[in-house]
Amino acid sequence: MKSIVLKKSLLLSFFSMLMAVTVMAQDKPAPASPAQVATGTIKGATVTINYSSPAVKGRTIWGGLVPYDKVWRAGANQATIFTTDKALTIQGKTLPAGKYSLYATPGEKEWKIIFNSQTGQWGINRDGSTTDDASKDVLVVTAKPVKSSETNERLVYKISDKGFALEWDNLSVPVWVK
Repeated sequence: MKSIVLKKSLLLSFFSMLMAVTVMAQDKPAPASPAQVATGTIKGATVTINYSSPAVKGRTIWGGLVPYDKVWRAGANQATIFTTDKALTIQGKTLPAGKYSLYATPGEKEWKIIFNSQTGQWGINRDGSTTDDASKDVLVVTAKPVKSSETNERLVYKISDKGFALEWDNLSVPVWVK
């Protein structure tokens, strides 16, 4: 009789521990830079921007976390992906329909926006440099950053019929499409 009670007690303990482990495994913390998708229409083209959205967290972003005059993955984690189903004209230059990694070179007064044909890579190398391979840049245009009307704790991309904008912290970087 003691053996049956002992077996039941051990079995009950085992299932209790199993349930506790299962419940704890479901409490994953939210990712530091969650994946986001911006979708919209620009001049009749359907545009999608897939990116990871880092937060300010009290840090100096422009000229600090994101240095000036150095290529940046325009988001966090994997390289940001820009997809268009029709060709777009940006600053008089044609961006063919397709899927591109989107990089940027921030500057205090002017940014370079880079559309690169290589996709699917992590946004940075082990040494901290970006994975942008300049030989695969399809289009490079400039954009003028402007002070945001509001502070954005998280990086966000906004798409309108006039183009798209990267907005983060106290800055907006509009890219106009004609």
